[in-house]
Amino acid sequence: MQRWLSPQVGFGLVAALYLLSFPYHPGLRSPNELCRLWQARSLIDSGTLSINQTLRQYGMVGDLSCVAVAMVDGQRTLVRCVGEQPPGPIVEQWYYPSKAPLTSFLAAPVYAVLKQLQNPVSELAQVFFSRLFVTVLPSLWLLWLMRRFFREVLSAELADVLVVTYGLGTMAFSYAESFMSHQLTAVLLFATFYAAWRTERGAWRWWGWLVAGLAAAATVTCEYTGALGVLGVAAWVIAKRWRQWPRLAHAVGLVTLGALPLIGGLLAYHAACFGSPFTSGYKFLNDAGYQGWHVGGFLGIRLPDARAFALSLFSPLRGLFALSPFLLLAFMGLGALRRKDGALLVMTAVLLALNAYFTSSFAYDSWGWTVGPRHLTPLVPFLMLPVGLALERLRERGRLGFSAGAALCVSSVLATGLVGFVNYVPDDVSTSVWALAVPLISDGYWPVSILGTVVSNPAAGAVLVLLLVACTAWLAMKLKPVPVVAVAIIVLHFGALRLFTRYDSGDVGALGFLKNVWLAPKGATFDLFKKQ
Repeated sequence: MQRWLSPQVGFGLVAALYLLSFPYHPGLRSPNELCRLWQARSLIDSGTLSINQTLRQYGMVGDLSCVAVAMVDGQRTLVRCVGEQPPGPIVEQWYYPSKAPLTSFLAAPVYAVLKQLQNPVSELAQVFFSRLFVTVLPSLWLLWLMRRFFREVLSAELADVLVVTYGLGTMAFSYAESFMSHQLTAVLLFATFYAAWRTERGAWRWWGWLVAGLAAAATVTCEYTGALGVLGVAAWVIAKRWRQWPRLAHAVGLVTLGALPLIGGLLAYHAACFGSPFTSGYKFLNDAGYQGWHVGGFLGIRLPDARAFALSLFSPLRGLFALSPFLLLAFMGLGALRRKDGALLVMTAVLLALNAYFTSSFAYDSWGWTVGPRHLTPLVPFLMLPVGLALERLRERGRLGFSAGAALCVSSVLATGLVGFVNYVPDDVSTSVWALAVPLISDGYWPVSILGTVVSNPAAGAVLVLLLVACTAWLAMKLKPVPVVAVAIIVLHFGALRLFTRYDSGDVGALGFLKNVWLAPKGATFDLFKKQ
Protein backbone atom coordinates (compact mmCIF):
# COMPACT_ATOMS: atom_id res chain seq x y z
CA MET A 1 0.00 0.00 0.00
CA GLN A 2 2.85 2.39 0.79
CA ARG A 3 4.27 1.86 -2.67
CA TRP A 4 0.86 2.56 -4.25
CA LEU A 5 0.61 5.86 -2.34
CA SER A 6 4.10 7.01 -3.35
CA PRO A 7 4.42 10.32 -5.23
CA GLN A 8 5.86 8.46 -8.21
CA VAL A 9 2.58 6.58 -8.69
CA GLY A 10 0.47 9.75 -8.49
CA PHE A 11 2.69 11.65 -10.90
CA GLY A 12 2.94 8.62 -13.17
CA LEU A 13 -0.84 8.45 -13.47
CA VAL A 14 -1.03 12.15 -14.34
CA ALA A 15 1.81 11.86 -16.86
CA ALA A 16 0.18 8.82 -18.48
CA LEU A 17 -3.08 10.72 -18.95
CA TYR A 18 -1.27 13.73 -20.38
CA LEU A 19 0.76 11.62 -22.81
CA LEU A 20 -1.97 9.21 -23.94
CA SER A 21 -5.00 11.49 -24.22
CA PHE A 22 -5.64 12.87 -27.71
CA PRO A 23 -8.94 14.79 -27.78
CA TYR A 24 -8.92 16.00 -31.37
CA HIS A 25 -11.50 15.71 -34.13
CA PRO A 26 -10.52 16.98 -37.60
CA GLY A 27 -14.14 17.56 -38.56
CA LEU A 28 -14.36 20.42 -36.05
CA ARG A 29 -11.67 22.43 -37.91
CA SER A 30 -10.56 23.88 -34.57
CA PRO A 31 -9.69 27.49 -35.49
CA ASN A 32 -7.65 28.41 -32.42
CA GLU A 33 -5.30 25.51 -33.08
CA LEU A 34 -5.18 25.28 -36.87
CA CYS A 35 -4.46 28.96 -37.51
CA ARG A 36 -1.20 28.60 -35.55
CA LEU A 37 -0.33 25.23 -37.07
CA TRP A 38 -0.91 26.60 -40.57
CA GLN A 39 1.54 29.42 -39.82
CA ALA A 40 4.08 26.84 -38.63
CA ARG A 41 3.69 25.15 -42.03
CA SER A 42 4.14 28.46 -43.83
CA LEU A 43 7.30 29.27 -41.91
CA ILE A 44 8.90 26.01 -43.07
CA ASP A 45 7.27 25.45 -46.49
CA SER A 46 7.56 28.99 -47.86
CA GLY A 47 9.55 30.95 -45.28
CA THR A 48 6.75 33.47 -44.87
CA LEU A 49 4.74 34.78 -41.94
CA SER A 50 1.57 34.95 -44.02
CA ILE A 51 -0.41 31.75 -44.51
CA ASN A 52 -1.91 32.49 -47.92
CA GLN A 53 -0.23 29.56 -49.65
CA THR A 54 -1.02 27.16 -46.80
CA LEU A 55 -4.69 28.14 -46.90
CA ARG A 56 -4.81 27.43 -50.61
CA GLN A 57 -3.14 24.06 -50.17
CA TYR A 58 -4.76 22.75 -46.96
CA GLY A 59 -8.00 24.68 -46.60
CA MET A 60 -9.47 27.70 -44.86
CA VAL A 61 -9.46 27.98 -41.06
CA GLY A 62 -10.82 30.51 -38.56
CA ASP A 63 -9.28 32.95 -36.07
CA LEU A 64 -7.46 34.84 -38.80
CA SER A 65 -6.38 38.39 -39.42
CA CYS A 66 -6.64 39.68 -42.96
CA VAL A 67 -4.56 42.68 -44.02
CA ALA A 68 -5.34 44.32 -47.33
CA VAL A 69 -3.13 46.75 -49.21
CA ALA A 70 -5.17 49.57 -50.74
CA MET A 71 -3.82 52.17 -53.14
CA VAL A 72 -4.78 55.64 -51.92
CA ASP A 73 -3.45 58.61 -53.90
CA GLY A 74 -0.67 56.39 -55.21
CA GLN A 75 0.35 55.28 -51.70
CA ARG A 76 0.08 51.75 -50.28
CA THR A 77 -2.15 51.76 -47.18
CA LEU A 78 -2.95 48.83 -44.87
CA VAL A 79 -6.67 48.35 -44.26
CA ARG A 80 -9.03 45.66 -42.98
CA CYS A 81 -10.25 43.12 -45.50
CA VAL A 82 -13.72 43.03 -43.94
CA GLY A 83 -15.92 45.34 -41.92
CA GLU A 84 -15.31 48.62 -43.72
CA GLN A 85 -15.24 50.07 -47.21
CA PRO A 86 -11.61 50.29 -48.46
CA PRO A 87 -10.49 53.83 -49.31
CA GLY A 88 -9.09 52.66 -52.62
CA PRO A 89 -8.59 49.62 -54.86
CA ILE A 90 -7.19 46.50 -53.13
CA VAL A 91 -3.94 45.27 -54.70
CA GLU A 92 -2.82 42.66 -52.13
CA GLN A 93 -4.37 40.64 -49.35
CA TRP A 94 -2.50 38.73 -46.63
CA TYR A 95 -3.73 36.29 -43.97
CA TYR A 96 -2.14 35.72 -40.57
CA PRO A 97 -3.26 34.11 -37.31
CA SER A 98 -4.94 36.71 -35.10
CA LYS A 99 -3.09 35.32 -32.06
CA ALA A 100 0.23 36.18 -30.47
CA PRO A 101 2.92 34.35 -32.47
CA LEU A 102 5.04 32.29 -30.03
CA THR A 103 3.18 28.97 -30.36
CA SER A 104 3.39 29.16 -34.17
CA PHE A 105 7.15 29.59 -34.02
CA LEU A 106 7.57 26.80 -31.47
CA ALA A 107 5.57 24.42 -33.67
CA ALA A 108 7.65 25.20 -36.76
CA PRO A 109 10.66 22.97 -35.90
CA VAL A 110 8.26 20.15 -34.94
CA TYR A 111 6.70 20.43 -38.38
CA ALA A 112 10.14 20.59 -40.04
CA VAL A 113 11.14 17.26 -38.46
CA LEU A 114 7.83 15.66 -39.40
CA LYS A 115 8.28 16.86 -42.96
CA GLN A 116 11.48 14.85 -43.20
CA LEU A 117 9.47 11.74 -42.30
CA GLN A 118 6.29 12.43 -44.29
CA ASN A 119 5.65 14.94 -47.04
CA PRO A 120 3.03 16.28 -47.01
CA VAL A 121 2.57 16.01 -43.24
CA SER A 122 -0.84 14.78 -42.14
CA GLU A 123 -2.96 17.09 -40.01
CA LEU A 124 -3.30 14.52 -37.21
CA ALA A 125 0.45 14.00 -36.98
CA GLN A 126 1.12 17.72 -36.88
CA VAL A 127 -1.51 18.28 -34.19
CA PHE A 128 -0.36 15.39 -32.01
CA PHE A 129 3.38 16.07 -32.09
CA SER A 130 2.96 19.86 -31.85
CA ARG A 131 0.82 19.37 -28.74
CA LEU A 132 3.31 16.89 -27.32
CA PHE A 133 6.33 19.17 -27.57
CA VAL A 134 4.72 22.61 -27.19
CA THR A 135 1.94 22.11 -24.64
CA VAL A 136 2.02 18.63 -23.04
CA LEU A 137 5.68 18.26 -22.08
CA PRO A 138 5.99 21.89 -20.88
CA SER A 139 2.89 21.32 -18.72
CA LEU A 140 4.50 18.28 -17.12
CA TRP A 141 7.58 20.40 -16.49
CA LEU A 142 5.32 22.95 -14.80
CA LEU A 143 4.11 20.23 -12.41
CA TRP A 144 7.75 19.58 -11.49
CA LEU A 145 8.38 23.30 -10.88
CA MET A 146 5.26 23.61 -8.76
CA ARG A 147 6.24 20.59 -6.66
CA ARG A 148 9.67 22.09 -5.97
CA PHE A 149 8.07 25.35 -4.91
CA PHE A 150 5.32 23.76 -2.78
CA ARG A 151 7.82 21.55 -0.95
CA GLU A 152 9.57 24.68 0.27
CA VAL A 153 6.41 26.21 1.77
CA LEU A 154 4.17 23.21 2.59
CA SER A 155 4.52 19.66 3.83
CA ALA A 156 5.86 17.20 1.25
CA GLU A 157 2.68 15.12 1.34
CA LEU A 158 0.41 18.09 0.74
CA ALA A 159 2.71 19.36 -2.01
CA ASP A 160 2.32 16.08 -3.87
CA VAL A 161 -1.45 16.16 -3.48
CA LEU A 162 -1.68 19.73 -4.78
CA VAL A 163 0.36 18.95 -7.88
CA VAL A 164 -1.84 15.98 -8.81
CA THR A 165 -5.01 17.98 -8.10
CA TYR A 166 -3.81 20.86 -10.24
CA GLY A 167 -2.71 18.55 -13.05
CA LEU A 168 -6.11 16.88 -13.50
CA GLY A 169 -8.60 18.92 -11.47
CA THR A 170 -8.22 22.23 -13.30
CA MET A 171 -8.20 23.62 -16.83
CA ALA A 172 -4.50 22.71 -16.99
CA PHE A 173 -5.40 19.23 -18.30
CA SER A 174 -7.71 20.51 -21.02
CA TYR A 175 -5.33 23.15 -22.36
CA ALA A 176 -2.26 20.94 -22.12
CA GLU A 177 -4.23 18.72 -24.53
CA SER A 178 -4.99 21.59 -26.93
CA PHE A 179 -2.67 23.45 -29.25
CA MET A 180 -3.69 26.77 -27.79
CA SER A 181 -1.71 29.35 -25.87
CA HIS A 182 -3.50 29.29 -22.51
CA GLN A 183 -1.67 26.50 -20.67
CA LEU A 184 1.70 27.38 -22.21
CA THR A 185 1.12 30.92 -20.92
CA ALA A 186 0.51 29.44 -17.46
CA VAL A 187 3.78 27.51 -17.75
CA LEU A 188 5.75 30.59 -18.77
CA LEU A 189 4.14 32.83 -16.15
CA PHE A 190 4.87 30.42 -13.33
CA ALA A 191 8.41 30.02 -14.67
CA THR A 192 8.74 33.81 -14.47
CA PHE A 193 7.72 33.74 -10.82
CA TYR A 194 9.86 30.70 -10.04
CA ALA A 195 12.99 32.31 -11.51
CA ALA A 196 12.34 35.53 -9.57
CA TRP A 197 11.62 33.56 -6.37
CA ARG A 198 14.79 31.48 -6.63
CA THR A 199 16.87 34.57 -7.33
CA GLU A 200 15.36 36.58 -4.49
CA ARG A 201 16.11 33.70 -2.09
CA GLY A 202 19.75 33.67 -3.19
CA ALA A 203 19.56 30.19 -4.75
CA TRP A 204 20.27 31.70 -8.17
CA ARG A 205 22.65 34.56 -8.84
CA TRP A 206 22.03 37.74 -10.83
CA TRP A 207 21.42 35.78 -14.02
CA GLY A 208 18.15 34.55 -12.50
CA TRP A 209 16.64 37.97 -13.16
CA LEU A 210 17.59 37.60 -16.83
CA VAL A 211 15.77 34.27 -16.90
CA ALA A 212 12.74 35.89 -15.25
CA GLY A 213 12.74 38.65 -17.87
CA LEU A 214 13.02 36.18 -20.72
CA ALA A 215 10.14 34.10 -19.34
CA ALA A 216 8.02 37.22 -18.79
CA ALA A 217 8.57 38.32 -22.39
CA ALA A 218 7.75 34.81 -23.60
CA THR A 219 4.51 34.97 -21.59
CA VAL A 220 3.37 38.07 -23.46
CA THR A 221 4.62 36.75 -26.80
CA CYS A 222 2.57 33.60 -26.19
CA GLU A 223 -0.64 35.39 -25.19
CA TYR A 224 -1.11 39.16 -25.09
CA THR A 225 -3.23 39.03 -21.94
CA GLY A 226 -0.33 37.25 -20.24
CA ALA A 227 0.79 40.81 -19.52
CA LEU A 228 -1.78 40.87 -16.71
CA GLY A 229 -0.03 37.94 -15.04
CA VAL A 230 3.38 39.54 -15.52
CA LEU A 231 2.09 42.58 -13.64
CA GLY A 232 1.17 40.28 -10.75
CA VAL A 233 4.68 38.81 -10.58
CA ALA A 234 6.11 42.34 -10.85
CA ALA A 235 3.99 43.29 -7.83
CA TRP A 236 5.65 40.45 -5.88
CA VAL A 237 9.14 41.70 -6.77
CA ILE A 238 8.24 45.26 -5.78
CA ALA A 239 6.72 44.07 -2.50
CA LYS A 240 9.81 41.99 -1.67
CA ARG A 241 12.17 44.89 -2.34
CA TRP A 242 9.94 47.72 -1.18
CA ARG A 243 12.05 50.71 -0.05
CA GLN A 244 15.19 48.87 -1.12
CA TRP A 245 15.44 51.06 -4.16
CA PRO A 246 18.95 50.17 -5.40
CA ARG A 247 18.21 46.43 -5.16
CA LEU A 248 14.84 46.94 -6.84
CA ALA A 249 16.40 48.97 -9.66
CA HIS A 250 19.03 46.25 -10.12
CA ALA A 251 16.34 43.58 -10.48
CA VAL A 252 14.21 45.70 -12.82
CA GLY A 253 17.21 46.46 -15.03
CA LEU A 254 18.19 42.82 -15.41
CA VAL A 255 14.60 41.70 -15.99
CA THR A 256 14.23 44.35 -18.70
CA LEU A 257 17.48 43.25 -20.30
CA GLY A 258 16.33 39.62 -20.30
CA ALA A 259 12.99 40.58 -21.86
CA LEU A 260 14.37 42.73 -24.68
CA PRO A 261 15.14 40.04 -27.30
CA LEU A 262 11.66 38.50 -27.32
CA ILE A 263 9.81 41.79 -26.92
CA GLY A 264 11.86 43.19 -29.77
CA GLY A 265 10.96 40.15 -31.85
CA LEU A 266 7.26 40.59 -31.04
CA LEU A 267 7.33 44.24 -32.08
CA ALA A 268 9.14 43.34 -35.29
CA TYR A 269 6.51 40.68 -36.02
CA HIS A 270 3.75 43.25 -35.57
CA ALA A 271 5.50 45.71 -37.84
CA ALA A 272 6.05 43.10 -40.55
CA CYS A 273 2.48 41.77 -40.47
CA PHE A 274 0.31 44.68 -39.33
CA GLY A 275 2.25 47.79 -40.25
CA SER A 276 3.21 48.99 -36.76
CA PRO A 277 5.15 47.53 -33.79
CA PHE A 278 2.19 48.39 -31.56
CA THR A 279 -0.62 46.97 -33.72
CA SER A 280 -1.72 43.37 -33.20
CA GLY A 281 -3.73 41.11 -35.45
CA TYR A 282 -6.91 41.89 -33.53
CA LYS A 283 -7.18 45.16 -35.45
CA PHE A 284 -7.51 43.19 -38.71
CA LEU A 285 -9.83 40.33 -37.70
CA ASN A 286 -11.16 38.48 -40.72
CA ASP A 287 -14.59 37.99 -39.13
CA ALA A 288 -16.57 41.21 -38.87
CA GLY A 289 -18.69 39.69 -36.10
CA TYR A 290 -15.64 39.35 -33.84
CA GLN A 291 -14.25 42.83 -34.47
CA GLY A 292 -16.63 44.49 -32.02
CA TRP A 293 -15.31 42.35 -29.17
CA HIS A 294 -11.85 43.87 -29.53
CA VAL A 295 -12.73 47.54 -30.01
CA GLY A 296 -11.91 49.92 -27.18
CA GLY A 297 -9.86 49.50 -24.03
CA PHE A 298 -6.99 47.01 -23.99
CA LEU A 299 -7.79 44.36 -26.63
CA GLY A 300 -11.48 44.90 -25.94
CA ILE A 301 -11.34 45.06 -22.13
CA ARG A 302 -13.89 47.66 -21.07
CA LEU A 303 -16.10 48.20 -18.01
CA PRO A 304 -17.04 45.21 -15.82
CA ASP A 305 -20.26 43.33 -16.48
CA ALA A 306 -21.95 41.30 -13.73
CA ARG A 307 -23.19 38.63 -16.16
CA ALA A 308 -19.73 37.95 -17.56
CA PHE A 309 -18.26 37.80 -14.05
CA ALA A 310 -20.90 35.39 -12.73
CA LEU A 311 -20.84 33.08 -15.74
CA SER A 312 -17.05 32.92 -15.89
CA LEU A 313 -16.88 31.77 -12.30
CA PHE A 314 -20.13 29.91 -11.64
CA SER A 315 -21.75 28.87 -14.93
CA PRO A 316 -22.66 25.15 -14.73
CA LEU A 317 -21.36 24.85 -18.28
CA ARG A 318 -17.82 26.24 -17.90
CA GLY A 319 -17.60 28.22 -14.67
CA LEU A 320 -14.20 28.09 -12.98
CA PHE A 321 -15.63 27.02 -9.62
CA ALA A 322 -18.36 24.85 -11.11
CA LEU A 323 -15.84 22.44 -12.62
CA SER A 324 -13.06 22.94 -10.04
CA PRO A 325 -14.86 23.78 -6.77
CA PHE A 326 -11.76 23.06 -4.68
CA LEU A 327 -10.33 26.37 -5.94
CA LEU A 328 -12.79 28.16 -3.65
CA LEU A 329 -10.52 27.04 -0.79
CA ALA A 330 -7.98 29.59 -2.03
CA PHE A 331 -10.02 32.41 -0.48
CA MET A 332 -9.96 30.60 2.85
CA GLY A 333 -6.17 30.41 2.63
CA LEU A 334 -5.47 34.10 1.97
CA GLY A 335 -5.12 34.90 5.66
CA ALA A 336 -2.54 32.14 6.15
CA LEU A 337 -0.77 33.36 3.00
CA ARG A 338 -0.46 36.85 4.51
CA ARG A 339 1.12 35.41 7.65
CA LYS A 340 3.52 33.25 5.65
CA ASP A 341 4.66 35.85 3.14
CA GLY A 342 3.03 39.24 2.69
CA ALA A 343 4.59 39.67 -0.74
CA LEU A 344 2.93 36.47 -1.94
CA LEU A 345 -0.40 37.83 -0.74
CA VAL A 346 0.21 41.05 -2.69
CA MET A 347 0.95 39.06 -5.85
CA THR A 348 -2.12 36.84 -5.40
CA ALA A 349 -4.37 39.81 -4.71
CA VAL A 350 -3.11 41.64 -7.81
CA LEU A 351 -3.56 38.52 -9.95
CA LEU A 352 -7.07 37.97 -8.63
CA ALA A 353 -8.05 41.61 -9.13
CA LEU A 354 -6.66 41.87 -12.67
CA ASN A 355 -8.11 38.56 -13.80
CA ALA A 356 -11.48 39.26 -12.19
CA TYR A 357 -11.57 42.60 -13.97
CA PHE A 358 -10.58 41.00 -17.26
CA THR A 359 -13.05 38.12 -17.12
CA SER A 360 -15.91 40.47 -16.24
CA SER A 361 -14.95 43.16 -18.77
CA PHE A 362 -14.37 41.12 -21.91
CA ALA A 363 -17.13 39.56 -24.01
CA TYR A 364 -18.08 36.30 -22.27
CA ASP A 365 -19.73 35.04 -25.45
CA SER A 366 -16.36 35.00 -27.23
CA TRP A 367 -15.08 32.17 -25.03
CA GLY A 368 -17.09 29.48 -26.80
CA TRP A 369 -16.30 25.80 -27.31
CA THR A 370 -13.98 25.72 -24.30
CA VAL A 371 -13.54 23.86 -21.02
CA GLY A 372 -13.76 26.53 -18.34
CA PRO A 373 -13.03 30.25 -18.75
CA ARG A 374 -9.88 29.69 -20.78
CA HIS A 375 -8.30 33.12 -20.30
CA LEU A 376 -8.10 32.47 -16.55
CA THR A 377 -5.84 29.43 -17.07
CA PRO A 378 -2.61 31.31 -16.16
CA LEU A 379 -4.16 32.42 -12.85
CA VAL A 380 -4.86 28.91 -11.56
CA PRO A 381 -1.30 27.83 -10.58
CA PHE A 382 -1.11 30.83 -8.25
CA LEU A 383 -4.29 29.79 -6.44
CA MET A 384 -2.80 26.45 -5.47
CA LEU A 385 -0.64 27.69 -2.58
CA PRO A 386 -3.54 29.37 -0.73
CA VAL A 387 -5.55 26.19 -1.40
CA GLY A 388 -2.79 24.20 0.27
CA LEU A 389 -2.67 26.58 3.22
CA ALA A 390 -6.45 26.29 3.58
CA LEU A 391 -6.18 22.49 3.67
CA GLU A 392 -3.50 22.74 6.35
CA ARG A 393 -5.73 25.01 8.40
CA LEU A 394 -8.73 22.69 7.99
CA ARG A 395 -6.66 19.70 9.06
CA GLU A 396 -5.62 21.50 12.23
CA ARG A 397 -9.27 22.25 13.05
CA GLY A 398 -10.52 18.68 12.70
CA ARG A 399 -11.28 15.84 10.31
CA LEU A 400 -14.70 16.92 9.06
CA GLY A 401 -13.67 20.24 7.53
CA PHE A 402 -10.52 18.74 6.04
CA SER A 403 -12.53 15.84 4.65
CA ALA A 404 -14.85 18.26 2.88
CA GLY A 405 -11.87 20.10 1.36
CA ALA A 406 -10.23 16.83 0.33
CA ALA A 407 -13.45 15.63 -1.28
CA LEU A 408 -13.64 18.84 -3.33
CA CYS A 409 -10.18 18.01 -4.70
CA VAL A 410 -11.26 14.48 -5.64
CA SER A 411 -14.53 15.64 -7.18
CA SER A 412 -12.74 18.32 -9.22
CA VAL A 413 -10.32 15.77 -10.66
CA LEU A 414 -13.17 13.49 -11.66
CA ALA A 415 -15.31 16.24 -13.23
CA THR A 416 -12.57 18.14 -15.03
CA GLY A 417 -10.90 14.94 -16.17
CA LEU A 418 -14.10 13.67 -17.79
CA VAL A 419 -14.73 16.98 -19.56
CA GLY A 420 -11.07 17.17 -20.58
CA PHE A 421 -11.53 13.94 -22.51
CA VAL A 422 -14.13 15.75 -24.64
CA ASN A 423 -12.28 19.08 -24.71
CA TYR A 424 -14.66 20.83 -27.14
CA VAL A 425 -17.79 22.16 -25.44
CA PRO A 426 -20.42 23.83 -27.66
CA ASP A 427 -22.03 27.02 -26.33
CA ASP A 428 -25.60 25.71 -26.42
CA VAL A 429 -24.96 22.82 -23.99
CA SER A 430 -26.37 23.08 -20.47
CA THR A 431 -23.57 21.25 -18.64
CA SER A 432 -20.36 19.74 -19.96
CA VAL A 433 -20.31 16.80 -17.54
CA TRP A 434 -23.84 15.38 -17.74
CA ALA A 435 -24.89 16.63 -21.18
CA LEU A 436 -21.66 15.69 -23.02
CA ALA A 437 -19.00 13.69 -21.19
CA VAL A 438 -21.22 11.08 -19.54
CA PRO A 439 -23.64 10.53 -22.50
CA LEU A 440 -20.73 10.16 -24.96
CA ILE A 441 -19.22 7.33 -22.93
CA SER A 442 -22.64 5.80 -22.32
CA ASP A 443 -23.30 5.75 -26.07
CA GLY A 444 -19.94 4.14 -26.90
CA TYR A 445 -18.00 7.28 -27.84
CA TRP A 446 -15.09 6.69 -25.49
CA PRO A 447 -12.24 9.18 -25.05
CA VAL A 448 -9.75 9.33 -27.90
CA SER A 449 -6.33 7.99 -26.94
CA ILE A 450 -3.14 7.75 -28.95
CA LEU A 451 -3.53 4.04 -28.22
CA GLY A 452 -6.37 4.25 -30.72
CA THR A 453 -3.81 4.01 -33.51
CA VAL A 454 -3.42 0.31 -32.70
CA VAL A 455 -6.40 -0.60 -30.45
CA SER A 456 -9.98 0.28 -31.26
CA ASN A 457 -12.43 1.96 -28.91
CA PRO A 458 -13.78 1.27 -26.37
CA ALA A 459 -10.59 -0.52 -25.23
CA ALA A 460 -8.28 2.42 -26.05
CA GLY A 461 -10.59 4.96 -24.37
CA ALA A 462 -11.25 2.68 -21.40
CA VAL A 463 -7.54 2.91 -20.54
CA LEU A 464 -7.92 6.66 -20.07
CA VAL A 465 -11.04 6.28 -17.95
CA LEU A 466 -9.34 3.66 -15.76
CA LEU A 467 -6.31 5.92 -15.34
CA LEU A 468 -8.60 8.77 -14.24
CA VAL A 469 -10.39 6.50 -11.76
CA ALA A 470 -7.03 5.28 -10.45
CA CYS A 471 -5.86 8.85 -10.00
CA THR A 472 -8.97 9.82 -8.02
CA ALA A 473 -8.51 6.70 -5.89
CA TRP A 474 -4.85 7.58 -5.26
CA LEU A 475 -5.85 11.11 -4.27
CA ALA A 476 -8.63 9.94 -1.96
CA MET A 477 -6.40 7.38 -0.25
CA LYS A 478 -3.63 9.94 0.10
CA LEU A 479 -5.92 12.53 1.73
CA LYS A 480 -7.93 9.99 3.81
CA PRO A 481 -11.19 11.96 4.13
CA VAL A 482 -14.04 10.64 6.25
CA PRO A 483 -15.86 8.40 3.71
CA VAL A 484 -19.37 9.64 4.50
CA VAL A 485 -18.30 13.28 4.18
CA ALA A 486 -16.36 12.61 0.97
CA VAL A 487 -19.26 10.79 -0.68
CA ALA A 488 -21.68 13.52 0.38
CA ILE A 489 -19.51 16.30 -1.10
CA ILE A 490 -18.98 14.46 -4.40
CA VAL A 491 -22.71 13.70 -4.68
CA LEU A 492 -23.52 17.35 -3.97
CA HIS A 493 -21.08 18.57 -6.62
CA PHE A 494 -22.20 16.17 -9.35
CA GLY A 495 -25.81 16.45 -8.22
CA ALA A 496 -25.75 20.24 -8.55
CA LEU A 497 -24.38 19.92 -12.10
CA ARG A 498 -27.07 17.34 -12.86
CA LEU A 499 -29.81 19.74 -11.70
CA PHE A 500 -28.69 22.28 -14.29
CA THR A 501 -28.65 19.71 -17.12
CA ARG A 502 -31.68 20.23 -19.36
CA TYR A 503 -31.33 17.50 -22.01
CA ASP A 504 -33.10 19.90 -24.36
CA SER A 505 -32.63 20.40 -28.09
CA GLY A 506 -29.34 22.22 -27.52
CA ASP A 507 -27.92 19.31 -25.55
CA VAL A 508 -29.21 16.72 -28.03
CA GLY A 509 -27.93 18.65 -31.02
CA ALA A 510 -24.46 19.23 -29.58
CA LEU A 511 -24.18 15.58 -28.56
CA GLY A 512 -25.19 14.45 -32.03
CA PHE A 513 -22.74 16.84 -33.66
CA LEU A 514 -19.80 15.59 -31.59
CA LYS A 515 -20.74 12.00 -32.37
CA ASN A 516 -20.64 12.81 -36.09
CA VAL A 517 -17.08 14.17 -35.89
CA TRP A 518 -15.69 11.85 -33.17
CA LEU A 519 -12.27 10.67 -34.34
CA ALA A 520 -12.50 7.09 -33.03
CA PRO A 521 -16.05 5.89 -32.31
CA LYS A 522 -16.81 2.38 -31.09
CA GLY A 523 -14.93 -0.28 -33.03
CA ALA A 524 -12.72 2.22 -34.86
CA THR A 525 -9.02 3.02 -34.89
CA PHE A 526 -7.32 5.94 -36.61
CA ASP A 527 -4.15 6.45 -38.62
CA LEU A 528 -2.02 9.28 -37.26
CA PHE A 529 -0.16 9.62 -40.55
CA LYS A 530 -3.09 9.29 -42.93
CA LYS A 531 -3.11 12.18 -45.38
CA GLN A 532 -6.38 14.10 -45.38
